[in-house]
Parts: sequence; structure tokens; C-alpha cells
Amino acid sequence: MYYPSEIFDNPALPTADRILFFIKTKGPASTTALAQALDVTGEAARQQVQKLVAAGLLEGRQEAVTGAGRPRQNWGLTEAGYGRFPDTHAQLTVQLIGSIRQLFGEDGLERLVTQRETEARAVYAQACTAPTLAQRLEQLAAVRTAEGYMARAEADGADWLLVEDHCPICAAARSCQGFCRSELLLFQEVAGPDARVEREQHLLAGARRCVYRITPVLA
Repeated sequence: MYYPSEIFDNPALPTADRILFFIKTKGPASTTALAQALDVTGEAARQQVQKLVAAGLLEGRQEAVTGAGRPRQNWGLTEAGYGRFPDTHAQLTVQLIGSIRQLFGEDGLERLVTQRETEARAVYAQACTAPTLAQRLEQLAAVRTAEGYMARAEADGADWLLVEDHCPICAAARSCQGFCRSELLLFQEVAGPDARVEREQHLLAGARRCVYRITPVLA
């Protein structure tokens, strides 16, 4: 598995793949911004963008500029572009959730969520043992990235942000939002009683990623 930083920093990888990863993690970007971020010429970036547009993976988006001047053209992922970042066994997962709901009702589905939460709690408890909040969040981000969430921890003033640029269980979460509720509880346990975890951006609410704010609680 490639991590986002490895994609950006490895010029041996195809430029087209690096562009897709950049836009996936950073959001829509102009050709100039892509060339600068990936350390390629503007012409090389333009050619790769046009190939991705032709392949149906990118689409142009006009962004208004302040003051005089023409709107700026940014490039964002299409539905097919997002499809390059797989939703693990999405169709089968949704079918299984539907079957569980039909056979065992919402109570049975809740038991499934609880079982997954219990298993994840054991993994996170073993992996996130650092003494400081910042270190535990870095450990949590590493575990989540290994699970396919493209996660990272970022300082934001006195707070921390846990940013997840991809959700490998998105289809399952749409069918059963108990998975998202369960994850929020697990993140709070990793953060501990001296911090508060809140979801600021949610992919299922229309955001392009999930972002959690972790705020230290003063005693």
C-alpha cells in the first residue's frame, strides 16, 4: 500500500497517479498548483490533466476569484476518479448488511456493529499506547491508514485534527451509520478523558472527507 506522502514524493510513480492522489487528499487544484506540488513542468502537468479528463477521471470546476479577473479553473475528481480509490468489497458488503437487517432486524445489525467495535477497540488499545495525546493520535492515524483510511494527524492551534481522506467502508457506512457512530466512540477512547472528540466534516454528509477535531479539556 502506498501512503499519500510516498505518492507525492516519488517521481518514479506515474504523474497521473500522483495527480489523482494529490486531488484526493488536498481537494480540487489548478494545473499550476499541481505542477508545483509534484515538481513537474506546467506543460507536463497540463498534458497529464488532459489525459485524465479524457479518461473521465477529472473534471474542470470554475472557482470565483476576488476582485477583477477571470474565474480560475480547478480540477476535481469525477465519480469514476473517486472509484480509483476502492471501497472494500462495497457491493457484497451492502448486500450482506441488507441480509442481516432482513433476517435479524435492527437488533441483529446493532450486534454486528458492536462486535466490530469490540475488535477495533482491542487493536487500537494495543497500538495507541503513547503517553501524550499527540503521540496517540499519530499512532491512531497510522493504524487507520493501514486500514485504508489515508489518515493523518495535524496540529490546529491548541487542538488536533484527525483527517481521513478516504473511507474504504463508505458503502457499508451509508447502509448502516452505526459504523460511523462506533468509530467516533473509539476515537474518544484513544484520546482519553482529557480531550473531546467531535466530527467536523463527514463524507456521508456531503464532505469530501471525514475530519475529527480533538480538543484538550482543561482540568
